[in-house]
Amino acid sequence: MPNVLQGKKLGFIYNVRHKYPDPKDPETFNETDFDDPVTIESIVTHLTNIGFDVLAIESDTRAEEILIREKENIGFILNYSEEVFGSNPKIYMAEVLEKIGLPFSGCSNEVQNIVINKGKMKEVLLSKNVPTLRFQVMKSEGERLDPELRFPVIVKPIARGSSAGITNKSVVHRDKELHEQVKFILDTFKEPALIEPFIEGREFSVGMLGNPPEVFPIIEPKHESLPKDYYHIDSLEVKWLLEEELGENYFNCPAKVEPKLKDRIEKVCLSAWEALDITDFCRIDLRADSVGDIYVLDINTPPGLIPPEISMTSYFPMAARVMGDDYETLLRKIISEGLKRYKLKDSISPSARG
Repeated sequence: MPNVLQGKKLGFIYNVRHKYPDPKDPETFNETDFDDPVTIESIVTHLTNIGFDVLAIESDTRAEEILIREKENIGFILNYSEEVFGSNPKIYMAEVLEKIGLPFSGCSNEVQNIVINKGKMKEVLLSKNVPTLRFQVMKSEGERLDPELRFPVIVKPIARGSSAGITNKSVVHRDKELHEQVKFILDTFKEPALIEPFIEGREFSVGMLGNPPEVFPIIEPKHESLPKDYYHIDSLEVKWLLEEELGENYFNCPAKVEPKLKDRIEKVCLSAWEALDITDFCRIDLRADSVGDIYVLDINTPPGLIPPEISMTSYFPMAARVMGDDYETLLRKIISEGLKRYKLKDSISPSARG
């Protein structure tokens, strides 16, 4: 199959995991956002099947040198990474790519720095009247809970995804538990803790792709199938143990929601996309309270893209399958949207390929 980037390479930048996340071992939490080597190998195989000459580069402190050396040979970058692993202070790959001047998929460095930090993200959303829960950022374990917040609250790392640091102990009901969880976050991740109300209710996840975005079918985990002593949250135990055990049976996709609620969820997602100036693709996690009000919990840029032969529970590809897009069609669409945004020739979209 001929190269579809006019003789140039597709750079594929990724973060690879060296330890599999274990809810009982906090030392493994720092790489929860990363992917296993077998996942990276599988994605490269799919990209090659599409017709790309793939240059796979781990997002670490050596990546910039490789990208500079290969700049003239690279036609586009599929940026499937977040941080530059080993950088201190932490930087994101989008910053490196912008500095070098390479076109890439996903959000700009400015947007990535906001979205990855839940506190900054929520400040922007609140300023644009996009519904998200009130919050407090704690930088030390001795801080008192804001009087405007009430127990129970949930304690999270401020700048982690994939449920890193979120366990069944993250929902706290009293000061002692709060201080213990804040200390755990500070010690484990070396970053502040974000505290927000814990509300009982349904949780949803929504993929979005395009400029302007198409909203994917809504995903809802079947929290009612969790053991009785588990809170209804996508904790590390749930995401990395129970979801894989139960597979697609743990989800409703599309979610069983009435038309008015579906409309509210989609409108909130579109408002969040616009408020944060997201580009190409993302996945938004939301929660509904007992009266059906919707709140943005988190935004994932990039969202997970684990191929179905590795896992059937990766949310973004799962929702794409429900729409009728196989995995390679999904990859083509992501890259095609980035190419169009940079006004580069698009010869890989499904329509362009017939």
